[in-house]
Amino acid sequence: MPTLDPEELENSVRIKVGFDGNILVTNIKNDMRYREFCAEIRDICKFNDEQPFTVKWLDEEGDPCTISSQIELNEAIRLYEVNKDSELNIHVFPNVPARPGLPCAGEDRNMYRRGARRWRKLYKVNGHFYQAKRFSRKAACAFCSDRIWGLGRQGFKCINCRVTVHKRCHKLYKKLCGTIEEPSDQQPLAQNGEKGASGLSKTSSNGDSKNLRVQKTLPVEYGQEESKVEAMEEVVEDGDEEEEDHFHDAESNWSAKVEPSPGGSDSGQLTLDHFQLLRVIGRGSYAKVLQVEHKKTKRIYAMKVIKKELVNDDEDIDWVQTEKHVFEAATNYPFLVGLHSCFQTASRLFFVIEFVNGGDLMFHMQRQRRLPEEHARFYAAEICLALNFLHERGIVYRDLKLDNVLLDSEGHIKLTDYGMCKENLKPGDRTNTFCGTPNYIAPEVLRGEDYDFSVDWWALGVLMYEMLAGRSPFDAVGNADNPDQNTEDYLFQIILEKPIRIPRSLSVKAASLLKGFLNKAPAERLGCHPQTGFSDIQSHPFFRAIDWELLEQKQIIPPYKPHIKHERDLEHFDPAFTNEPVRLTPDDPRSISEIDQSEFDGFEYVNPLLMSMEDCV
Repeated sequence: MPTLDPEELENSVRIKVGFDGNILVTNIKNDMRYREFCAEIRDICKFNDEQPFTVKWLDEEGDPCTISSQIELNEAIRLYEVNKDSELNIHVFPNVPARPGLPCAGEDRNMYRRGARRWRKLYKVNGHFYQAKRFSRKAACAFCSDRIWGLGRQGFKCINCRVTVHKRCHKLYKKLCGTIEEPSDQQPLAQNGEKGASGLSKTSSNGDSKNLRVQKTLPVEYGQEESKVEAMEEVVEDGDEEEEDHFHDAESNWSAKVEPSPGGSDSGQLTLDHFQLLRVIGRGSYAKVLQVEHKKTKRIYAMKVIKKELVNDDEDIDWVQTEKHVFEAATNYPFLVGLHSCFQTASRLFFVIEFVNGGDLMFHMQRQRRLPEEHARFYAAEICLALNFLHERGIVYRDLKLDNVLLDSEGHIKLTDYGMCKENLKPGDRTNTFCGTPNYIAPEVLRGEDYDFSVDWWALGVLMYEMLAGRSPFDAVGNADNPDQNTEDYLFQIILEKPIRIPRSLSVKAASLLKGFLNKAPAERLGCHPQTGFSDIQSHPFFRAIDWELLEQKQIIPPYKPHIKHERDLEHFDPAFTNEPVRLTPDDPRSISEIDQSEFDGFEYVNPLLMSMEDCV
């Protein structure tokens, strides 16, 4: 659909479409016909004419409602205008449920909550799919040629043609996506590895700062570390952007014709053939998680599968390597999900990790609403031990939330998902990446300050508040009548400025602990003193009843034991995942040929302790 004129924009509906790991923002006419609406959705999601799909919008209560006719589309637009919403939130699923009222394949009740910052928000204008970026002062706007810099994400970059523009200029830039511009004096030059409007760049990423001939600073993007580049003579192309892995009907593709690992393999190397793939148990923007069985030992594991083409950028490869390193460090610690092994094929990376079958704290909180203080004290103490274990090894977790706290079969906790971790922080070191789940992001991150392990103790305070109070300390955001108060920016403003009110129903000790963790000044926050940080937590009156040595040895009986029938039991996992067939798309030889396999050298790993145990079976 072409970009609407200013007059048409006044009578349009702003829609936010979530699909395939992306959030795309665009505008449609408020009198749009249903057939035109379907065509727009097909264009946004790149569906062919035969692809069935389901569109759901979120009403004022946050409940998903299907749009499958002109009447339903009119009603969605009517309520949008009546409620004066800032946008119409839509989710698209590439399938149709078996019966009306059933969820779509891949639909999860948790997907309608704010998640960790790995989704891309895109803005569709003149065929461009713009993504907001945080640039340095070196980036230039293709429309006005001025520098793109300042606080926040002041620029947009098209994920297809790589053109960069100011946020204020993106609707004014009329060149269609893919149009080749003639070089001119007004043409912005490519800056620091970013492509200008011509789509070309003469720089490439190079992490080796020792041999830099010309050192420049890359634009600092949201969720990425600042890095250095070396000026090169050859023209290089950017890596492909992330693309969600879709299922295929050929189930045999999982086990048949498994391509060998690049660089060869030895007789002791694990492959996909060593595992029986049982069920899908989860999915994220980058990966799918499966329940698998080791064919030789009959042990049950979880397998995280990542397509290499999704991690073609240097920053994404660093993220995968960091997650692997943290998995290795976490292995065999009682309160962290550990690693069994890693292996790869020409197209995919595989993490074989512990299978934790008691569900996550979000699953249990949805059933119980709030936890007794004794339960919250037990879970929080084990989380403290897990975080301290990581911190002592120079690792900031950065994504603590209810979803990432799992319960094992006995009721002990295990932290999982190390995709947001930052490693190699020595005492006194700090980092500055803007990342995490919005509701749990610490004030120092929002202020753009350098930070260290303090962000994890803030997140623990938010999580403990949710366990004890049954709600988030910022739950007013997203439920306000004023649409301006339902935005992420308003949430960040609340975190930065508003005092946190502790429920009067909590004990004095619990209230004191929450105030300590939720101190907006990291230097004064509980757990953040350079010498006595963790001992300050252990000696707090709220934890006085905890024997920390016995707790770390798992000698304290958990307050709740999940009901698990057998080791394959998936009762505590969402049926939206477990009901899906275990299928994988066949490999695209063209995509594989574009992957630099040397980037994944040394990815293979086997946990010596676990493998020695299996050899005895």
